Amino acid sequence: MTSTTLRDDASGPDGLSPDEREKAARNEQSVRRGFWTKIKATAARIPFAEDAVASYYAAFDRKTPLRVRATLMVALAYFVLPLDVMPDIFPIIGFTDDAAVLMAALKLLSGHVTPDHYTTARDALTRLKDETD
Repeated sequence: MTSTTLRDDASGPDGLSPDEREKAARNEQSVRRGFWTKIKATAARIPFAEDAVASYYAAFDRKTPLRVRATLMVALAYFVLPLDVMPDIFPIIGFTDDAAVLMAALKLLSGHVTPDHYTTARDALTRLKDETD
């Protein structure tokens, strides 16, 4: 998997408009800043941790189409941002909206989050678990 930023790709047939590119870049910055911190703090409590990490790897994979990467960034940014519809501090229901947003994105884009992304995600979660034990 080759990591890239959304700004690295030239606009092509699936390219983003300048406004979409700017929004995607802001989402990407939020995800880069907060994703691993959030996963480390929540992975043991959320049933969709593997999906979230696989989506993260797909979002930064150059082989993933640009529009798919931008959509995944929106879902991941929602997961990372501290303010959302259902605050994450509420036990059980706090991550329901995060899961719903991520699962909706995965349902639409399921063919682009590959088995390789899931394998890498499982490896990363295992490393995180080992670090905390």
